[in-house]
Amino acid sequence: MTTREEVLAYGLSFPDTYQDTPFRDTNWVLVRYKKNKKAFLWTYMYEGQLRMNIKVDPEWRDFFRNAYEAVLPGYHQNKMHWNTVILDGSVPKEDIKRMIAESYDLVVGKGI
Repeated sequence: MTTREEVLAYGLSFPDTYQDTPFRDTNWVLVRYKKNKKAFLWTYMYEGQLRMNIKVDPEWRDFFRNAYEAVLPGYHQNKMHWNTVILDGSVPKEDIKRMIAESYDLVVGKGI
């Protein structure tokens, strides 16, 4: 996954989700869970690169950070609970999907 459209489409494929642009800067496009309005996927351009922020379980936070150079502590978010992924093609599509799905599960688990 290397385009915002792909990432957003996958995030919106989960039940009860919607796309949001809550800031004046339309660069930031989020996907939220409807029942608690919590964002589980943030997309944005930074330093000429498409990036996404996803929520992570602190016990697993470092797994992808250690596996891929393109996975960093969450930009502008709590680095214990969020990772940033640079969508440059270096992280396999299945791992990106897994990270988004786990982020969704974490947000849904707190919102029902």
